[in-house]
Amino acid sequence: MEKMEINGRNPNLNGNGNHSSNDSKVALNGKSNEMPTFINHAEIAWHERRREWVGDRAENVQREPMEPILSWTTTYEDLLTAEPFQQPIPLAEMVDFLVDIWHEDGLYD
Repeated sequence: MEKMEINGRNPNLNGNGNHSSNDSKVALNGKSNEMPTFINHAEIAWHERRREWVGDRAENVQREPMEPILSWTTTYEDLLTAEPFQQPIPLAEMVDFLVDIWHEDGLYD
């Protein structure tokens, strides 16, 4: 693997951008003078993990919209109890609820 100088220049390149005599030594030794291809293993792992998390979009089946869990009569104070909700509230529904409350109170423009 070739070394890079701090300024990002390849020390084996002369001022013309041509390889210096080190390449001829490498070629004489029978080794290829091609630069090795960089493989970003972290990016590959990231895409694999994302695919596991998101899944194959072709396999995703469209679900029918669920009936809202929060009643239209629910108030902000109703949510401030120590009791857990009877069932989980989807994030999108909770955000919509809070934005509506904030609009009513003039807190969200």
